[in-house]
Amino acid sequence: MDGLEISEVSFSSIDLGDRYDAEYFTKEYLDIEQRLERVTTKKIGELSTTVASAFYPAATQLYSIGDTAFVRCVDCIDFPIITRDQDDMFEKIPHAFGKENKGISFLNKGEIVITKVGTPCYASVVDDYEEVALSRTVLGLSNIHGIDEYYLMIFLRCKYGFEQLYRQRELTIQYQLTLPRVKSVDVFCPSKSFQKLIREVCLKYREMFTESTVVYGKAENLLADSLGISEKCFDKTVAVKSYADSFLKCGRLDAEYYQPKFDTLFDELKKFSTKRLGGNAGIVSIKKSIEPGTDAYKDVGIPFVRVSDISKYEMTSPEIHLSPDIVEDVEALFPKKNTILFSKDGSVGIAYKLERDENIITSSALLHLTIKNTSEVLPDYLTLVLNSPVVQMQAERDTNGAIIQHWKLSEIENVIIPILDMDKQKELSVMIQKSFALRCQSKRLLKYAKQAVEMAIEQGEDAALAWLKAKVDR
Repeated sequence: MDGLEISEVSFSSIDLGDRYDAEYFTKEYLDIEQRLERVTTKKIGELSTTVASAFYPAATQLYSIGDTAFVRCVDCIDFPIITRDQDDMFEKIPHAFGKENKGISFLNKGEIVITKVGTPCYASVVDDYEEVALSRTVLGLSNIHGIDEYYLMIFLRCKYGFEQLYRQRELTIQYQLTLPRVKSVDVFCPSKSFQKLIREVCLKYREMFTESTVVYGKAENLLADSLGISEKCFDKTVAVKSYADSFLKCGRLDAEYYQPKFDTLFDELKKFSTKRLGGNAGIVSIKKSIEPGTDAYKDVGIPFVRVSDISKYEMTSPEIHLSPDIVEDVEALFPKKNTILFSKDGSVGIAYKLERDENIITSSALLHLTIKNTSEVLPDYLTLVLNSPVVQMQAERDTNGAIIQHWKLSEIENVIIPILDMDKQKELSVMIQKSFALRCQSKRLLKYAKQAVEMAIEQGEDAALAWLKAKVDR
């Protein structure tokens, strides 16, 4: 009987026309329900109008000419506040197309998006954009009234909001939220002064998050200026290659491989001291991880990090885990501090440097790069270069023509890395470290806001206010 969980629910409290599966009545869900009964709440349906996009014509062919952000699930999960910092990440549709097709819903500034399918239940408040369009993977809360929109977003991301949404998802093949179920979620309604403080913390989070992105961008620009490689270097559009200089040399005959911009890149790199990324004389040693297969995926255990879980800015907590006995010496797979995770499959060429030892397992699509001599190349500098056009163009050249991008290990080892002088490397590294520190601090503020809401429900507003002020004012 070890590990068995039992909840007793009276028959009279069950709606037989709704959910009466065991998962709906777990102890955690019942505890949340009982705690919210002790405080002042309103239903989401009382505080807002729920909207969602219905069926609409395919719009992918219009993304290249679109002018209106088309919000998807992926645009919300790691972005509690939707800002212009994401502008390059959004797919966009023409505003007229959205308005002509009544199946497409829109949200205005200050309204809330909630992810509906795929990875459901994540709430984000729209800022910077006067209007965004909703894809079918999200839903929206419009006409929000009687509650601060930033507080509402934080409540929906804290335990008491998120778990309610998660409980209400439809147990179809692909779990999803529906508008009626979202409307029925209870929202804790604290005093206006408490909501105001939560809003202030959110705006401080947004300020620091944006500053982090700006600082990182400055480091990217300084690297580009230091290398002197700009768009004007790549104006030529025609290349002429002999058979000896093409197929006999590289084994490639596709025109994409011989675009003039690649020749220009390598010509520019010759002006600097360079080294190969890998190999015996290379900058790094390269280690591959494992690919256990989907049958090994679990809900708990050792976090299993895949390409979709990293970006040049951060590594997000994965949803998939592996058993500790997946291999005999599992700790040998754990990456150490300053290891650079580098993607070779799917979205190739993404580099993320670990700030500490991590008890995680990465997929085989993420290589572990360890610098052999940090007195010659600094980890933050190398990570910046790997994410720069200098390496991204080499990835583009090598992986052109594949249906699913795959960068061969032999090709990655031969990537050319420019080695700037140590003073410049240190200057760039300081900027990168500042950017990451700001991002970390901003996320800490968001965590404090969520904890304060939970504390207000469990211990009262006064205790939560005092705790949050002490955390924010430190």
